[in-house]
This record gives sequence, C-alpha cells and structure tokens, in this order.
Amino acid sequence: KMHSTRISHSRRSPLAAAALVAAALLAGACIVSTRNVPTGGLGAAPSKVRAVRRGGLLSQKHGMMELKRAGPLCRQQVSRLLGGVKTKASGIPDPEKAADFESNITPGIMEKVGVNLHLQKNHPLNIIKGKIYNYFQSLENGDFKTFDELPAIVSTQACFDDVLVPKDHVSRKISDTFYKTPTEVLRTHTSAHQTELLRKGESAFLVTGDCFRRDEIDASHYPVFHQMEGVKVFDPAKYPGLTNEMVVEDLKKTLEGMVKAIFGDVETRWVDAYFPFTHDSLELEVFFNGDWLEVLGCGVMQEQILNSADMGPGKGEQMAWAFGMGMERLAMVLFEIPDIRLFWSKDPRFLTQFEEGKITKFKPFSKYPPCYKDVSFWLPEKFEENDIFAMVRDEAGDLVEGVELIDQFTHPKTNRESRCYRINYRSMERSLTNEEVDDIQGRVRNKMSAYGAELR
Repeated sequence: KMHSTRISHSRRSPLAAAALVAAALLAGACIVSTRNVPTGGLGAAPSKVRAVRRGGLLSQKHGMMELKRAGPLCRQQVSRLLGGVKTKASGIPDPEKAADFESNITPGIMEKVGVNLHLQKNHPLNIIKGKIYNYFQSLENGDFKTFDELPAIVSTQACFDDVLVPKDHVSRKISDTFYKTPTEVLRTHTSAHQTELLRKGESAFLVTGDCFRRDEIDASHYPVFHQMEGVKVFDPAKYPGLTNEMVVEDLKKTLEGMVKAIFGDVETRWVDAYFPFTHDSLELEVFFNGDWLEVLGCGVMQEQILNSADMGPGKGEQMAWAFGMGMERLAMVLFEIPDIRLFWSKDPRFLTQFEEGKITKFKPFSKYPPCYKDVSFWLPEKFEENDIFAMVRDEAGDLVEGVELIDQFTHPKTNRESRCYRINYRSMERSLTNEEVDDIQGRVRNKMSAYGAELR
C-alpha cells in the first residue's frame, strides 16, 4: 500500500527538503509531483515536494539521518533533483496571447512596490544591509558598487531566461509569480539584474531589493521579501593563471568573512547545492543559537551567462562568482523577530526598538488573541493552492497570521476532492472584533465561490 505526504519546509531551507527527499528515495519512495517550487535566486530552494513511500509517512528527523548517512554526493544529487524541478507549460503566460491576458498583481501587492524597507533608516533590514556593505567596503579590493533602487518590474527574459531558468520551470507559472504582462513580472529574485549589470560593464557589485512571490501564509512567508545579490568578475589580466579553484577559494574566503561580520565568530560549513545559474554551487551555513542555519547560496557563474554579457571565457577568459541571500530570514534570527509581518509594521513600539549599526533583541509589545475560521470546499477543475492564499491575503491583508490545510477528502464515487483550510486571523497591534473577522471571512468565501470552488 502506498502512502503519500507533502514535504514542506521554509523557502530558504533546502537541506531540510533534501533530507526528506533523500529519505523518500532511500526508503524506496517515488517522487510523484512537486508544487510551488520558486527559483528564488541563489539561496532559495523548492518549498514543497510530494512523495510516496511504502509503509507510512516520512519524518524530517528520519530524512536528516538518511541524508547524513548518504554523504555529500547524495546531498548534491538530491539538491540537483530539487533544483531542476520542472512543470508542464500550462499556467505559464503566453506572450502571443497578450491581448487576453489579465495581470495577477493585486492593489495590495502593488502598493508595496517601491516601499523599499531596506532603505529605511534604523529598520532591521537596513541595519543588516549596512553591516554587509561596510564589510565589502573594508576588503582590500573593496570596489563593490551597490545598487539599492533598481526597478522591481523586470522582463521575463531578465528574471528567467538570462539566468538559465528552464522554459517549463514551475517558477514561471502565474500561480507562483506576479505577472504585469506575459513578458513582465515583479522580480522573484535580485538575480534578475545580474546579466543587465554585467552587460553594462559592472564587474563587482551588490544588489539589494524587494522581491515578490505568490506563496503560502505563515509566520515566515510573505508575498514581498528582500534579497541581496553579490557578483565578482575575475579578469585573467589581473589574476594570472586564473582557475576555477581560485575563484571558489576567493568566494569562500569572502563569504565566510561576511557572515562573521554579521554573526560574530561562529562556526561555518559548506554544503553542496544546485542552482541553474552556477556550477560548483554551494550553500553556506553557520552554527548559531545551537543550530545550523542556512545563510546563503552561491557558486561560480555559468559560462553561458558570462558569454551572453560579452564577458565569458569566449570573450577574454573571464570567470565570476555570485551569491544571494534573503534579508528577512537573517533579520528574524538575529533580532529574534517572530513574525515576518512585523517588518511592515508602522507601530512605533516596533520601529523605535532598533538603531543603526546595532543588533538588538526584539521585545514583544503585545500578544493579541487569534481568531480561527475554517472554510471547506470542493476543488474546482483548475486549482492552485497559492490562489487560495492570495484570496485570503487580498481580503485580510496583514490581519491574517496563517492558513493551514487541516483536512482533505476524496469522494469514493465521484473522485472529487474536498479540502478544509483553517485561517488564523490575528493583528499584531490590536484585538480584532468578531464582526470584522466575520466580514473578512465572508468576502473570502465570496471570492472562493467566484473562483469556482463549491463551498461546503
């Protein structure tokens, strides 16, 4: 008898997903599908994998044991498996049908474009960004140029094609990415500016900006988040006898120094990974607060990317490394901020706790009660779970703390699937009334009906 389970983990915890997939494979399981797998730039990883195995459900603990037992080669193979996930082309906007296209960027998302939390003085994201910039400026060859305000709307060519994301990769689906037109998106990663800057002749740069993805709803996921991208190009004229090993050595030395400038004198380790736009792909982890924490993804830039920017081995034998990391993830750990929504808070009780250049522990100023509401429905013919999350987010905004699938049922005769989701409404700044929650829930149910879901 075959059992199935969804393997879920943080967007930026690829080792956890790899562990579960390794456990599945080593236990004789079959990977049957993947869902919601964003590219996410360097450092991001698939967020959900659906697997089946004989004998019962998989546990992350078992997966970690299996993965450690399997060793580095297996880790690299599993990471490559996850990173190369593809999907059927359905759901990917067709440029030839632009006249019939309807953007999925909602007013609530659009109003956050250009807010640029990373530029706001004394904001946790700005504090971390400042520490990283100061570190790179302190390097012997600290000639890294910084870009903080590049436009968030980019072409699909820049966001996907230029960084070698496969044409049928799931991250291109309209259920995962915010499309303005079939050929324009809100960037899903800061890697979208990599080739553009290389073509302009930039050889050492850092890019920080807001990124956007349709995603699940919980304390660590938000449709808007911030990333930093770093690139360094090596000119053989300045580095005689340039080799791949020299680039990797410089990459590791530079980034180990960076994380110590952020976390202090911590233990670090390197884990093999897979990203479509690098080879010798790696993830850097630090041992912090008693646990290993993934900080960033990096690697040697693919020759094809450098060639397309007229900077590759065919254009002068140049090589480059690149890294990328999520800013919120680091800030939540360093400042001990429990909910990603707090970064968007305008409450002075939050904003006045932080000071430029200093890492200080967040002091909770309130804990208001949650309000749970369940909604059950028969799935429509074309169903994407991210659509449900988007409907709730559209109506509730930052008043929704989480949405969790608590039950699903397949009718034995009709084979129709029913699901029940539990929505947790909670404000970070005040108590919600039953009347306003009921009103939001009513609007959510109306949207689901219009979507084609048959409410139960």
